[in-house]
Amino acid sequence: MHFINCCGCFQEESKNLSENVAWGHRKRFADGKVSMPYKHFLGYEKGEDGTPKIVESQAVVVRMIYRLFIEGKTCSYIARHLTAKEILSPAGKKRWQVGTVESILTNEKYSGDALLQKKVTIDFLTKKIKINEGEVPQYYVQNSHPAIISPDEFEAVQVELQRRKKLGRPNGCQNPLSAKLVCSECGGYYGPKVWASNTKHRKVIWRCNDKYKGVERCSTPHVTEDEVKEKFVTAFNTLFGVKEELIRNCEIAIEVLSDNTKIDEEIDKLHDEIAVVVEESNKAVYENAHKAMSQDEWKKQHEGYVVRHEKATERVTELEEMKSERQSRSHTLKGFIRDIESCGRVLDEFDERLWTLILEKVVVKEDGGLRFCFKDGTEVEG
Repeated sequence: MHFINCCGCFQEESKNLSENVAWGHRKRFADGKVSMPYKHFLGYEKGEDGTPKIVESQAVVVRMIYRLFIEGKTCSYIARHLTAKEILSPAGKKRWQVGTVESILTNEKYSGDALLQKKVTIDFLTKKIKINEGEVPQYYVQNSHPAIISPDEFEAVQVELQRRKKLGRPNGCQNPLSAKLVCSECGGYYGPKVWASNTKHRKVIWRCNDKYKGVERCSTPHVTEDEVKEKFVTAFNTLFGVKEELIRNCEIAIEVLSDNTKIDEEIDKLHDEIAVVVEESNKAVYENAHKAMSQDEWKKQHEGYVVRHEKATERVTELEEMKSERQSRSHTLKGFIRDIESCGRVLDEFDERLWTLILEKVVVKEDGGLRFCFKDGTEVEG
């Protein structure tokens, strides 16, 4: 019995200690103080003042990872590239893992921001940790420390990650034409097909992947890689000729997209509506429990509250998604401006980097023509 009591004392002491430590962490989080696992965090070290400090020799690697990804390289390619270059991973390993590359590409700390308290300890004895799914508050601190990657570039990478994920290719595509060529008839993507593969007449063409899947096959023709690349050069040079006008239009669009005043006002009103519904519903529940009421009437009243709450909540979700889309669009346009400004002259040959950075898609038309759709919304026939 004495042993059991001692165990109980130790457990209580451990619990109190754990709670005190947790309180200290949460207090720092609430104050916006950022800490990192510096030993395994590429690009930063703890500065003399206790805040993150950029390690430039490592930051170069981080920037390389982001640049390669935004230029269309896959996470697996980047991992192999870093391994071949004999660059050590954050953990000091010679071999890079795909997951390590992905974690660097999705960590907001590289943009100078910090999402604090991503994980939470759920057992003070075993120290078991899980992803924080609302058990404790999270804090997002902007400009908490020096950025290695600009916020615009970081956001562009997140958008590209989502785009690849929707395509079912989370790590991207090896050929720059993949997931860019679109059939004007069915909306499907074009893919490479080999003709006469075992002969001297072997030829690779690009054709709608869904051409023969439907009852009526698509009438859009096949195209060749050289043809697409040649026409892209012409389309880009056409775009480059009106570069200054495009940039001005993008800047105007960014200004409009950045103004979410009306959306925020509607969200605030909806939150007020939700609070009123909850209060009225709770009051109705209390009255139903303490007063004689027609249950049919009560059920009708309750359903009315549910409908109001769901309607307001759904609208809030729609508006939040709208804000997110506007923000993503704004970041895309900023990236477009940056990328087109970085090109100081017209193209003489195909540029894979520009193709990836500024081109949204290429629509293959029924007559074999190509419509180049750039990320600023401009379309050029080719």
